[in-house]
Order: sequence, then C-alpha cells, then structure tokens
Amino acid sequence: MLTLNDFKAAGAALSGIITGTPLIFSAAFSQATGNRVYLKPENMQMTGSFKIRGAFYKISTLSDEEKARGLVTASAGNHAQGVAYAAQKAGVSATIVMPVSTPLVKVQNTGSYGANVILHEGSFDDSAEAAAKIAREQGLTYIHPFDDLKVVAGQGTISYEIFRDLPEVDVILVPIGGGGLAAGVATLAKLLNRKVRIIGVEPAGAACMKASVEAGHVVTLPEVDTIADGVAVKRPGELVFPYIQQNLDGIITVADRELVDAFLDLMEKHKMIVENAGMISVAALKHLEEKDLNVVSILSGGNMDVITVSSLVQQGLLERGRIFSFSIRLPDEPGALMKVTKIIADENGNIVQLDHNQFKSINRHSAVELRVTLETLGHDHKKAILEAFRSAGYEPSTVAPSDELV
Repeated sequence: MLTLNDFKAAGAALSGIITGTPLIFSAAFSQATGNRVYLKPENMQMTGSFKIRGAFYKISTLSDEEKARGLVTASAGNHAQGVAYAAQKAGVSATIVMPVSTPLVKVQNTGSYGANVILHEGSFDDSAEAAAKIAREQGLTYIHPFDDLKVVAGQGTISYEIFRDLPEVDVILVPIGGGGLAAGVATLAKLLNRKVRIIGVEPAGAACMKASVEAGHVVTLPEVDTIADGVAVKRPGELVFPYIQQNLDGIITVADRELVDAFLDLMEKHKMIVENAGMISVAALKHLEEKDLNVVSILSGGNMDVITVSSLVQQGLLERGRIFSFSIRLPDEPGALMKVTKIIADENGNIVQLDHNQFKSINRHSAVELRVTLETLGHDHKKAILEAFRSAGYEPSTVAPSDELV
C-alpha cells in the first residue's frame, strides 16, 4: 500500500525538476458557483501537463539494467511527453505508441525530446496493447501511463502543493482517465487531511471509472466517445482501483458541450489555453451542490493544437449566440446594402463577414441574397438584431451553425 513515505520520496526526487504550479484564485468561477474556486494550473507544468511528475519519478527508480534495455509506453499524448523528456534527461532511449488521432502538437513535442513515436490505429487502449507487445518482443522496460504505484506517487505530489497554498481546502476536483492522477491526489490528500473531499471528474462518453466503482470491480467500456482525448480510456487501472474505492468521495460526469463552455470561460476569464481533458474539472464546478467552500480544480494539461483551439472558440461563440449568421433578400439597387449596415450599426452588432450574391434571382426587387455573420453580446442581443430587421420590413432567416463559418 502507498504510504506517506512513498509520496515524500517522490517529492524529493522531483525537487528541482518540476514546476511547483501555484494556485490561482478565480473570481469569475467563484461568483458563478457560490464557492471560493482556485485553479491548479498543471497546464503550466514542464511538458505542459502533470504527467511529468509520475513519468520522471518512475524512471528515476529504475535500475541501470532496466534503463539500458530502453523504455516503451503508450499514451494519448501527455504521458508520452513526460516519458520522452525524462528518458532524454536519463540518457536512455524511449519508444512511444500513440493513437493515430493524437493531436499533432503532442506528437511533435514527443518527438522533439528524442523519442521514437509510433502512431497506432484505434483508441488509447489499442495503443497500450501494442506497447505491451513491443515490450515483450523487444525486451523493453514498460512505463505504464497510470497503473503503476510509482507513477501514482509522482502524480500525487500535486496534493502537497495544494495543501501548501491552501491548507483549508474543502474539495479537490480531479480529472480521471485511467485513474493514476486521481488515485495519487486522493490518497495523499486523505493522508494529509481525512476531512478533505476528493471528487473525480470524467467525460460522459468515457466514464470507465464511474462504471467500475458502481460495479465494484474494474470494467471495460465497449467504446469511448469524447472530445477529451487525454481521458478517453475504456478500462481504468487494476492497481489504482482500490485507492479510488478507498479515497475518492464521488465521481461527476460532464458532457462534451460543457467542455466547450469551460474552454471559452478559461480563455476569456483567465487567458489560459487548457486542453479538453485538462479543463474537465472546471466543467464540473457547476455540478457541485455545496456552497461557500474552498474548491480546487486541477487543470491537468494544456497541450492543444491550434486547429482544435480555433474549433472550440468558434463552437463556443456559436453556442452562446455571440456569433451567428442570417440571410435576407435585397432589391438590386444602389443604397440597399447601406440600409442593412445602418440597422446593424444602430443595434451595435459587429460584422464579421458579408456574402453579397447578385445572381440569386432575375427579379430585381429581391435579386440579391445577402448572408451576414455578426458578432453579438449573446442570445438576447441576437434576437434584438433579428427583430430590428423584421421591423424594417426584411425577412431574416438564420443559418444553421454548421454552415456559418469556415
């Protein structure tokens, strides 16, 4: 069983290696939830996620013979970078098997640390099977991404930092993929203060730990479907499961659409880029029924490619009504477009894009189709703009979100 001495050893080994990420008080999330919310920004950690903690500590405990054989692991991206970085520092080779769907930024960063990257078809679990096979066939030392107690001890050092910065913490929200982070954080937190509540958070489309806890044993989901690729795991760890059962006080599941909302909030309120798996604990804040508590949300990582960032921003603005498109028919005559832009200006809308098509009809009274994309303050503002056009005699038709922006 993991003891306080195990976590102390991990903390000592990581001293001077990792970044001690400070808690950030969030006035915005505190006001929105009725609690005092603090963010633990592991997205600002070395290699961009908490994974460096467990990977580096595990590799530091290997024998010279184990290191000399070379390392192999499977990862959805963040553990890969942790292992690759730690292997480079230790002067040993590392092979990383990653799902072919892994964001390119994670693949590129892993390779930049000198690791041999193999992209594998299927889910993370398929990559894990492939990595285990490589370890057997080539005699490499396998570094499990979550189901290893040395890795768990390394991840758990986050709790030391939380209690250092906020001794009176009441609730810690921790993302769950395979369970290594949650097991480490929960176990050390309970050793430091039995009264603190640790709540795990999973995406609804990959809630393997919740299913396992409810069943009383580790179960495998038939499939996973979530935008949170870093926690898209079908089966949690066997070794970590007892620690979850003993030390976790509950599990919250969140929908993907809530992650889109959380991403925009973090970007606008805190100027942070946090990956989908990393911000799942922020999405869970609204699910807490208790009020007036000190709550820490662990932001587990921030490795996100710019294409995904762009998509999330766009989707978030669309869902909040802050970007929308509509079309109207105009007469083909001078000044028609000016009348439209005056209505928009009077209603304080901001034009993002105009598509003025004069070849839609041969009827000059309604010959031009004008498609307008606007930035607004939200759904109420959007409704007011559309009503202003109706009052001016136009018949605006909103455009489906999938057709709005390229």
